[in-house]
Amino acid sequence: MKRILINLLLMILAFAIQNGIFPLLPFLSASPNLLLILTFSFGFIYGKLPGMLYGLFAGILLDLFYSGPFGFYTLLFINIGYFNGICTDYYYEDYITLPLFLSIANELVYNAYIYLFRFLIRSRMDLLYYTKEIIIPEVIFTMVTTLVIYRFFLSANRRLEELENRRD
Repeated sequence: MKRILINLLLMILAFAIQNGIFPLLPFLSASPNLLLILTFSFGFIYGKLPGMLYGLFAGILLDLFYSGPFGFYTLLFINIGYFNGICTDYYYEDYITLPLFLSIANELVYNAYIYLFRFLIRSRMDLLYYTKEIIIPEVIFTMVTTLVIYRFFLSANRRLEELENRRD
């Protein structure tokens, strides 16, 4: 129960930083998607069902604070949590290559989803501009941020497991 509360607080903190602080930094042309990083990390470390639940929470946060049809982000984040939960079988804590690969793949899926359902449907077909100005900077920032956040999240997860094992 303690782990769930701490993870939910991490999600709320990541949401606040992503939407409240990063837009105010003038030197960032794009910002890392912290909710995406945490959602795929939860799915990757804990499995399909926890990944889907954390994806549900992250998607609802985004749906509540952005306009558009409710469930737009929720559907995407639930699927991201589920498909990254499949990779739990290949989970090995010390390797960073698979989480980096998943970070890049998830960011590309996220941006393709946004482009398809937010821009292409409204006949804004300048994919080259969208790729150059939005997708590539976001993928790079998210990948670099994943190196830091994933390690922090992994060490926090180990500490929580140690605390749980001491109690048992």
